[in-house]
Amino acid sequence: MPSLVYPHRPFTFHIATSWAGKPSTGDDRVTDDQPFPLESPIGRWREVMLDRDIGLKKKRRGKDWVQDAGEDFFYVQEMRNGSGAAFGLADGVGGWIENGVNPALFSQSLMYHAHRYSRNAWAGEPEIDPTLDYEEREQVEGWELTPYHCLDLALGGVLRERYVQAGSSTACLLTLNSSSGLLRSANLGDSGYSIIRSSNVIYKEKVQTHFFNCPKQLTKLPANPGRKFARVCIDSPKEANTHSINLRDGDLVVAYTDGFSDNVFPSEMLSICSLAGRKDATEDEQVQSMADNLILYARQCMMDRRRISPFEREAAREGMFFRGGKIDDVTVVVALVRETS
Repeated sequence: MPSLVYPHRPFTFHIATSWAGKPSTGDDRVTDDQPFPLESPIGRWREVMLDRDIGLKKKRRGKDWVQDAGEDFFYVQEMRNGSGAAFGLADGVGGWIENGVNPALFSQSLMYHAHRYSRNAWAGEPEIDPTLDYEEREQVEGWELTPYHCLDLALGGVLRERYVQAGSSTACLLTLNSSSGLLRSANLGDSGYSIIRSSNVIYKEKVQTHFFNCPKQLTKLPANPGRKFARVCIDSPKEANTHSINLRDGDLVVAYTDGFSDNVFPSEMLSICSLAGRKDATEDEQVQSMADNLILYARQCMMDRRRISPFEREAAREGMFFRGGKIDDVTVVVALVRETS
């Protein structure tokens, strides 16, 4: 089959990640579940993701700053033939610790399988050279993958993982199309994303909860049917919110777990991104600075008991008392959109 020549793609994306496991409190709960072994596929991939360049790594890694992402995890993946970019994040449900289950295993496995399916798929319809004959066109590999279908496939991968005995996680998956600038998303639970255009938040993903502080979640139950697990919610990928929007040059997409949105107001997110974007730096350096500073600020807020937080306000609406920031793992992915033609 002759080499295919693909058309010029008018959109490029500069993507950065940053994360922080929750601060140590001295009485952290532990489980018998061990992390994925380094020699396993998920273990190797996890270490690659955690080795991604972080501009403020030396500055922001204190002795109580967990080196990994805690119960959160994420992925960033170029899609087939540069047709787009896929990324997402997941927040393992911490309540499983009470049952001896490590919540990080589910979220890491879910993101691994989402990455695995995304790298072999197209962000839109497979691109076929019209000069090829029918038989040659039939040999074009890959398929179009929406975030919703990716979420469904990734969950199937987790359910087949023998190393993941049980667990739950929220999930927010997105794809960006390099040809059209189309963003598509699927979100289940209280992670989410915002789109910033011209210093305004033009879209903010709504959270999905069963009740206050109990998000919708994907779940794997243990194989042992005789064991009871308290407060387990079982939701389907079919319940995920889906959304699509055409992006423009200069748009920012900020995806985050609830460790960020529970502690940082949208107006504060705008200010941080605006300040980082003004620096005399490359676009890759700018988005990395945005991601790192968003994490730094979220960490400061979660440790401040005197500051009113988004989580405190939401608790008050439910008639509950909560003061200050909410200590949690926090992860963000920031994408800057550039239109090249």
